[in-house]
Amino acid sequence: MPPRKSSGSGSSSSSKKDEIQVSKSPAEFFAENQSIAGFDNPGKSLYTTLRELIENSLDACESVNVLPEISVTIEEMTQAQFNKMRGVPSGSPAKKVKEKDNSTTNNDGATEKPSGKGGKKPRRGGGDSYFLVTVRDNGCGMAHDAIPDLLGRVLSGSKYGVRQTRGKFGLGAKMALIWSKKSTGVPINIKTSHVKGVRGGGGGSLLTEDGKRKIGPKVSTCVLDIDIYKNKPRVIEHEQQDNEEGWIGTQMQVLVAGNWTTYKSRVVQYLQQLAIITPYAKLEMSYSNRTDEKKAFNLQFDRRSEQMPAQAREVKHHPSSVNNLLIQQLLERTRSTSLLKFLTSDLSGITTTVGKKLIDRLGTSFEADMGPDELNDKQITRLVQLLRSTDDLFKSPDGGCLSPLGEYNLNLGIQKVVEPEIIATARDKPGAYDGHPFIVEAAVSLGGKDAKEGITVVRFANRIPLLFEGGADVATRVANSKIKWSSYKIDHKRDKIGVFVSIVSTKVPFKGTGKEYIGDDITEIQQSVKRALQGCCQQLRAHLAKRNALRDVKERKSRLLKYIPDVSKSLFGILEVMQKRKQEESDGIVRLASPRKRSAEWSPMKRIKTSEEDVSSILNRMSKGEISEKILKQSLEEAVEINADAVFGVDGNDNGDTRKGGSASKKDDNDDRQPLCLVPIYDEPNPDSNVIRHPLFDFYPINITP
Repeated sequence: MPPRKSSGSGSSSSSKKDEIQVSKSPAEFFAENQSIAGFDNPGKSLYTTLRELIENSLDACESVNVLPEISVTIEEMTQAQFNKMRGVPSGSPAKKVKEKDNSTTNNDGATEKPSGKGGKKPRRGGGDSYFLVTVRDNGCGMAHDAIPDLLGRVLSGSKYGVRQTRGKFGLGAKMALIWSKKSTGVPINIKTSHVKGVRGGGGGSLLTEDGKRKIGPKVSTCVLDIDIYKNKPRVIEHEQQDNEEGWIGTQMQVLVAGNWTTYKSRVVQYLQQLAIITPYAKLEMSYSNRTDEKKAFNLQFDRRSEQMPAQAREVKHHPSSVNNLLIQQLLERTRSTSLLKFLTSDLSGITTTVGKKLIDRLGTSFEADMGPDELNDKQITRLVQLLRSTDDLFKSPDGGCLSPLGEYNLNLGIQKVVEPEIIATARDKPGAYDGHPFIVEAAVSLGGKDAKEGITVVRFANRIPLLFEGGADVATRVANSKIKWSSYKIDHKRDKIGVFVSIVSTKVPFKGTGKEYIGDDITEIQQSVKRALQGCCQQLRAHLAKRNALRDVKERKSRLLKYIPDVSKSLFGILEVMQKRKQEESDGIVRLASPRKRSAEWSPMKRIKTSEEDVSSILNRMSKGEISEKILKQSLEEAVEINADAVFGVDGNDNGDTRKGGSASKKDDNDDRQPLCLVPIYDEPNPDSNVIRHPLFDFYPINITP
């Protein structure tokens, strides 16, 4: 019998034939890898959906310089209510079984069995709840024909470029649509009104010449789905109606699965921090529950400031930020006809003189008038290496293209939400890393409602609150390990310290795919955060030194007043003994002097010597009733009050009354809270101005001539 042939080679070739190369669209990729965009679980997906829709609304308002008014409505429903609303048929009833069990039926019609221990119900999944989310704004709106492509095509957007933006991935509302399609199968509903000729980024104005707001003539309504596999929008309904209510803006409504129980606190925390970083916005949120009306609540943050930050400008790539792929892309898209023209027009910070020096350093294979399309891969690599290694010819990236919030707005935002006792703000000078400019703004507050002892760090990146993975963030690590709080009269364990750090940049160096924290491995950013926090602490140190001194005086005064009754009683007792002995001496009764008196000549203690006339005068006043225990007590209290007032030259009484020898206070000393907006004074204060003096600070009207 002939030997069997091995089947190994045949199966190997067969498996290779079965392998098929498959390409996926961007929408399909993100649908399968939704955690990259922050859709990790139902609860986080609900939070991210809210966040993306709200930030889209903020962008729409800021792009046309309109003060944002954003309202958010969240309506929770059970699976049974969702099925009824959508007309989803319910399943067939379960067959009866002979065995008895302790199973129960929940509101959704599902059967639940208690666990073995304690009869606890098994944990329900987050998919059991559904949420109808509606976000409405007063922004620029969307053009009727542009709605499908703006919201139904993943990785397409207007934020690709060197500019400070809240998002750059082309996701946002599109991921909310994908999550809605995955979890409920319901398309997204859009209602928008748009003024022709007005678009984001400064294209046109929503205001007329007389300052009134323009109104779009039509309101567009669109029901939009997305073809995941083709990455194309699928329009279900798209129509226009007359704008009878005179509204302009966008309203987006999406129905998604989620978990409100685990992420309610995160949503509230996000809105609170968003109110801090956007004090010029009016934010409203309304939550309702179709099953339990008692769970409904409203949250509102009124506008605190009328000043909006200037819009960020788009700039060209800095030479130190380029790479091979980027240079190759720029060379393909450039309209320049020569290499010199390409360097000076397509990159920032390169003048004609600098461009000629660069070409000379590149070598003989490069010429100023050679075409950009003539460069090969090796020459591109040489050009990139020279651009990234040259430091003596280029200026640092300009931070003027950025749009930080501003110390004034940051101060108002923190006061509105946190209500601290004292706050100081600072902004560090613009910096750069790898050719990308950045600006760090910081604030340090003490006290406030719901504040906890220790250091609480609140982080922002490109004016977006960062809530997760805070322990690894550069702001947290600098605040906890790089700042010597004790040097600034601050107890970092007992004081209620709020640390607020806002970083804006054309490219925020997020760590991880979730974009939730900034690492501390970039030295330039770490040092800038440290300098900004130190600037805040230096402002607070002088204030805290005076405040602590005043507090020490009050504590000393309190301790002295506590012992005055005992001291006055003892003093009066001594005087009574002296009066008794004086009477005995006048009656001829002689007593031996006390050992203390006999040793007074050689005692090292220097005692106050009183004359016989003083003693007689005091005893005579006692006999007349001019000196009593009550009078001694009153005199000691007045002496303590006068001594405490003399330290700061103000009345230190708790009730504000004027005591003998003291001056009347214009403000209750117990109220140490002072609303401060600290601004460094670079010029010499005007000595003739009306200075407002307080025991905790002096306020100079800056450069105001009386």
